Amino acid sequence: MARTPTSAQVLGHVVLVTGKEEFLSERTVSSIREAVRAHDAEAEFSDARAADLTLATLGEMAAPSLFSSTRCVVVRRLEDLPDESVEGLVDYCAAPAEDVALVLVHSGGQKGSGVLTRLRKLKSSVTEIKSEEVKPSALQQFVTSEAAQHKARMDPEAASFLVQAVGQDLRALVAGVDQLANDFPGEPLDTERVRRYFGGRAEVKSFAVADAAFNGDRVRALEELRWALDSGTAPVLVTSAIAGSLRSLARFTSARPGMREGDLAREIGAPPWKIRILRNQARGWEPEAIGRAITAVARADADIKGQAHDPSYALEKMLLEVTAARRR
Repeated sequence: MARTPTSAQVLGHVVLVTGKEEFLSERTVSSIREAVRAHDAEAEFSDARAADLTLATLGEMAAPSLFSSTRCVVVRRLEDLPDESVEGLVDYCAAPAEDVALVLVHSGGQKGSGVLTRLRKLKSSVTEIKSEEVKPSALQQFVTSEAAQHKARMDPEAASFLVQAVGQDLRALVAGVDQLANDFPGEPLDTERVRRYFGGRAEVKSFAVADAAFNGDRVRALEELRWALDSGTAPVLVTSAIAGSLRSLARFTSARPGMREGDLAREIGAPPWKIRILRNQARGWEPEAIGRAITAVARADADIKGQAHDPSYALEKMLLEVTAARRR
């Protein structure tokens, strides 16, 4: 089913929404409601909990009223459906009413798996939409897919920048893509445009410091650090970003040789495009150098959290030690 379904895809059908990602599930529900509303502005909408569902209440919700024969019925937390109501629900789903869009929302997990199994067998009348949790390593792909839904093109680096700027909250990422796509219709959403809107976020400034440090660019690393601190970035965010980048670099250098890029990305827990960056950075890092960098970062982090007299000095010293550890 498309992101924006048609009324023909939902009326007279059952949509089974499964998965733990609440935001994606709710977006699916909203898109179905919009499809029904576009088909019939006078359509009636009802929302119920599965725990309260009986054959009688389902019949009441699905039956036409004096005002409209078109209805959209949403039943949430299908995993709480009483055992005595399973048979009636499955029978209805096998032959749903023509002018009713029934949406069944299951929150994920093993509870209620029996009714899911039975509903999945009704392929002619039940369509399943999965709302699976998006892993951190897949967020960049999620963002580029969102942009494509807006008929916009966003390159992987720009998508990654947005993830670093906004964080891992899907609502915030979707809102960010929506803002960019509407402000630059039909134009490429490159890193510069994303930076213009979201580059002031403290996390992004911290990752800029980390990237410069692990590329061995001492001057740029110190410049990025000064800019970040002057802009109000907390020192602990800088050590956190560098520690995270260091962990990824250590995992990369210790990975089995000859792994495919996709497998390597999954093992490290990083998006595929990041592998190319790590591969370039790793050329200058020996295991002993990584060990020295870990010590420098740990020392700086302890100094900052111990209320060092001058946190900026502690960070500058750390950057000098990290960039010095890298083989030229």
